[in-house]
Amino acid sequence: MLDAEARASAPGQFIAGSEGLTQYELAGPAESQTVVLVPGFSIPYYLWDPTFKALAEAGFRVLRYNLYGRGCSDRPDVMYDRDLFERQLVSLLSALKIESPVDLVGVSMGGAIAAGFTDRHPGSVRKLGLIDPAGLPMAGSLAKRLLQAPVIGEWLMDVMGDRILVADVPNDFYRPDRFPEYPAQYPPQMQYTGFKRAVLSTLRHGPLENMAEAYQRVGQQDKPVWLVWGRHDRTLPFATSERVRALLPRAEFHAIEEAGHVPHYERPDVVNPLLVDFLRR
Repeated sequence: MLDAEARASAPGQFIAGSEGLTQYELAGPAESQTVVLVPGFSIPYYLWDPTFKALAEAGFRVLRYNLYGRGCSDRPDVMYDRDLFERQLVSLLSALKIESPVDLVGVSMGGAIAAGFTDRHPGSVRKLGLIDPAGLPMAGSLAKRLLQAPVIGEWLMDVMGDRILVADVPNDFYRPDRFPEYPAQYPPQMQYTGFKRAVLSTLRHGPLENMAEAYQRVGQQDKPVWLVWGRHDRTLPFATSERVRALLPRAEFHAIEEAGHVPHYERPDVVNPLLVDFLRR
């Protein structure tokens, strides 16, 4: 059960938000520019480990957090859609009294959340960074289509959800053998009630494929946008980057070689300097 005792041994801190407690970590000088790191579909905020450390060392104030339903953030029994994740971010910034425009950096579905937030709250965002972002229509696998089906999806998630989710984690990488610690950190969140319900609801209602108009409106804003994509992404193939770039015509784009869906984690030696340079300019 995700209670006070469980949270006492969890990393980071907790703060009340729109639908419950959000687990977060904040580092760096309070007077510096705040960079908010938005996680993706189901990986907790450890996927930002190399980026979080590098940005803090570069002098930024860095905030990373777990989406509702992930890590040790609460698992409210609600629809996990774009509105929920945007409300969570709005309330998190408010609770932490972060009032100046932030730099938002999102990976995968976190990129769609960040773009959606920028679309609806343009005055709250100074710069936008996107790493292999979701949000455009994609061909779905048989497993995905079955999980989205009523009743069948609940049964599959209950019976096979753990195996399906854990088995998919190494696919984030071009060379998964180099990162054994990454999938090893995934299972602990699964022990708390509501995780699979949240993931299934996100799969059905989340900002995974319906964000093209939001991207287009962001592309019309006079706001710096930074886009990177792993050349060997198996989750959102590299060709998808062309569609995103068409919607964000002024975005600064970088293809990351020998990297999959999480190039910032797989190639921090390449991605971190690019990101720091973009944010400092």
